[in-house]
Amino acid sequence: MEPNQNKPDLDLESDDTDLVPRRRFLNLAGAGLLTIGFGSLAEGFVGAVSEPLNQQVESLIFQPQKLVPELPIAAIEPDKLIINSFRGTPPIDLASYRLIIDGAVDNPLSLSMSDVQKLPFTSMVIRHVCVEGWAAIVQWGGVRLRDLIAIAKPSTQAKYVYFYSADGYYESWDLDSVMHPQTLMAYQKNSQPLEAANGAPLRLASPVKLGYKLSKWVTRIELTSELGEKQGYWEDLGYEWYAGL
Repeated sequence: MEPNQNKPDLDLESDDTDLVPRRRFLNLAGAGLLTIGFGSLAEGFVGAVSEPLNQQVESLIFQPQKLVPELPIAAIEPDKLIINSFRGTPPIDLASYRLIIDGAVDNPLSLSMSDVQKLPFTSMVIRHVCVEGWAAIVQWGGVRLRDLIAIAKPSTQAKYVYFYSADGYYESWDLDSVMHPQTLMAYQKNSQPLEAANGAPLRLASPVKLGYKLSKWVTRIELTSELGEKQGYWEDLGYEWYAGL
């Protein structure tokens, strides 16, 4: 999920060559270099100071309801998903575990794993892409995050979503990416129960974000109207905020 402490070249997204030109384009945008030659469009981007610049650019490309093509079961690469360590695997008592969904919602939730597993199950085989330059094809199974958010009844002011993990990791997403039909809270990997090292009991899985956005051991989901001073563990150290694929 998280990169190593030595910050890599952000151009090295994947060995999937069709991703690289777009990522390089967006990294230039994030650096502000697209202001050259874009005239008033670039001025509009810079004027929206409440949002990260790369969000303004990437949100123009992202299609919230467009499905990412999935891969066949036979394509799964069980040995290629690298387990990066942040602070080690946190101990979690499943009997007392609760997923909290709160913030800018009308119906705050506190869900046990039994509650989560009663919701419609979704499975997908997608490519997990790490900012460090490696990728792995994985089957993820769980509940669509948009189904959980719908139950919590987000307010009209909700625009961003923060994810807090049992190990202290934190992330924030744009609401459109959260509501994408292939963004899951996963509790299954490669047709088996998710292992603790991979983020059990619940982790984010999605084909629309880079790996460091896919938080493991999620305990709380907070909807907000704006981004706070802290935007994500790695983002606060200089990584791209939107991190879309």
